[in-house]
Amino acid sequence: MARKPDERPPQLKIAADLRAKIMSGELEPGQRLPSTAELADTYGTAAATAHNATKLLQAEGFAYGRAGKGVFVRDRRPLVVHTAAYFDPAERGVTYRLLDVAEVDAPKPVAAELGEERAILRHRLMLRDEEPVEVSWSYYPHSLAAGTALSRRGRIRGGAPTVLAELGYPEREFTDSISVRPPTTEEAELLELPEGIPVIRQFRVVYSDEARPVEVSILIKGGHLYELKYQQIVPGEAS
Repeated sequence: MARKPDERPPQLKIAADLRAKIMSGELEPGQRLPSTAELADTYGTAAATAHNATKLLQAEGFAYGRAGKGVFVRDRRPLVVHTAAYFDPAERGVTYRLLDVAEVDAPKPVAAELGEERAILRHRLMLRDEEPVEVSWSYYPHSLAAGTALSRRGRIRGGAPTVLAELGYPEREFTDSISVRPPTTEEAELLELPEGIPVIRQFRVVYSDEARPVEVSILIKGGHLYELKYQQIVPGEAS
């Protein structure tokens, strides 16, 4: 079967190659990227095309320019997120901005998981070093969360897990469905995404005892910033 040719513009292909080398560690933090002339020679393109490729990497935060010195790899590895845990702002120096809290009709996929149409929505933006890294929409069953701290504006000490535990519904497990797609306009603007960057979408359902769904979250992350880490424990034979 014939392989479909890569029809992307040359600057995108050059940027993709360099980005892959940076993310893999082949190009290390502080290392100078090949010059515009060297890139143009390697890829058989015009100098302007090679220059545009390095500008893309700078816009994405993978590289930075030093006047008269060249373009260098930025000390910024992808954020490794263990999918079995929430972002812990206290541990990672991450802050968040609460964008909205409201009683809403949940989107159909969310309502189907919660088992009811009305929900309390907490919409927020996560930041690291003042840079946006994740936007989330968390929905809680109206019958459970109405009138609680989850339905009021303001930060919650201990977060939603604390409130749910106090209500008698401690979080026990969750499932994630993960997909990659282009961002919506709202997502692109909130996350300040450079052109052409996809997003990672996590659709998370959190369960309490007896498989009671207590939260459904839609988590959107810039595809160039994250590495999701999965761990599966394989049971061994009994000795």
